[in-house]
Amino acid sequence: MPGRPPRATTWFFDLDNTLHDASRAAFGPTSRAMAAYIVEHLAISPDEAMQLRQRYWARYGATLLGLVRHHGVDAAHFLAETHRLPGLEERLRTSAHDRAVLARLPGRKYILTNAPRAYALRVLKALDLLRCFDGVLSIEDMTMFGLHRPKPDARMFRHVLARLGLRASDCVLVEDTLEHQKAARSVGMRTVWMQRWMKLSGAHGSAIAPRQLSIAPAYVDRRIRRLDALLRRCG
Repeated sequence: MPGRPPRATTWFFDLDNTLHDASRAAFGPTSRAMAAYIVEHLAISPDEAMQLRQRYWARYGATLLGLVRHHGVDAAHFLAETHRLPGLEERLRTSAHDRAVLARLPGRKYILTNAPRAYALRVLKALDLLRCFDGVLSIEDMTMFGLHRPKPDARMFRHVLARLGLRASDCVLVEDTLEHQKAARSVGMRTVWMQRWMKLSGAHGSAIAPRQLSIAPAYVDRRIRRLDALLRRCG
């Protein structure tokens, strides 16, 4: 009997600092908006708000989770108020070459982002990338039993795979954040570390030393700086 044909690869792409330069376009204004929101709604000082935001991001992978769990903040209100980002479109940048690569890349492709849906759609439409993807999974989609489970929660990865009817070994996560790749690998997915926009500051302000960019952890399958590297060895 002839062997079964190989299953197609399904790609999950992070959005910020993976498909566009979010450090330039969005992270600064978003961070300031989150700090201002915390100051107003928790009645604490700006310094305390910044420290709290950073602590919750480090502990939970998203500031939102800490605010919901410990302070009863309404998730939808927080996401809407902190992602208004006036002038965002003028700061966004990607390339026509990246669009062509995504169009040629075989297999289904999804956005998997901890950002809110409205923001993700706004970015993808402005960059003319929305048509390149089969779906967008945002933080609003990362809920289990009424609780948010964004990256790097391994339970969320399993939930998404089950929901889409996918085997982990057929899936690849393309990400700039190592913690998220580690969780994806723990459930059996393959991982690609996008380093194009990391520079020396790292994602979300985390410190990345130059030598760390050249040495991938064991849970990272590949390091890339351009999307076309994915075409040279698909899946």
